[in-house]
Amino acid sequence: MRVVFDTNVLVSALLFEHSIPAQAMFATIEAGEFLLSEELVNEVNEILQRKKFERYVSAEQREEFLIALVQSSELIEITETITVCRDPKDNYLLELAVSGGAQVIVTGDSDLLILNPFQEIKIVTPRDYLSIISL
Repeated sequence: MRVVFDTNVLVSALLFEHSIPAQAMFATIEAGEFLLSEELVNEVNEILQRKKFERYVSAEQREEFLIALVQSSELIEITETITVCRDPKDNYLLELAVSGGAQVIVTGDSDLLILNPFQEIKIVTPRDYLSIISL
C-alpha cells in the first residue's frame, strides 16, 4: 500500500516515539511504501526548525529523523495540479498522493479528512490507518 503522511502526523511521530502516529509511520516505512515530495520534506524541515521543538527534541535528532525519512521513502515528482482542498496549503498532499499512485493519505487535518475518499485515495487518521493495515 503506497502511503502519504501529512506533516502533522510526521511531527507527532518524532515527538512521541510510541504514539499511534509513530506506529503508523514505522509500519509504512518497514513495508517500503512511504511517499514523499520535495515540498513535504521542506515543510517538515521548516516546522522542525521552530524554536519550540528544541525543548523536546535536539537539533541532531530532528536532522537524523529527516534524513532517515528521506532515505526510507520514495521521492515522487509532482505531475498533477489539484486545487480542491478548502485549505489551499494542503493541496500539495493531494498532488503527491495522485502523482505517486498512493492508496492512502494519513492525516489529522479535518480539511483533508472531509475529502475522503479523493479519487479513490482513502484519507484517514493514523488510528484508522493502523486498523486498515492490521486487517
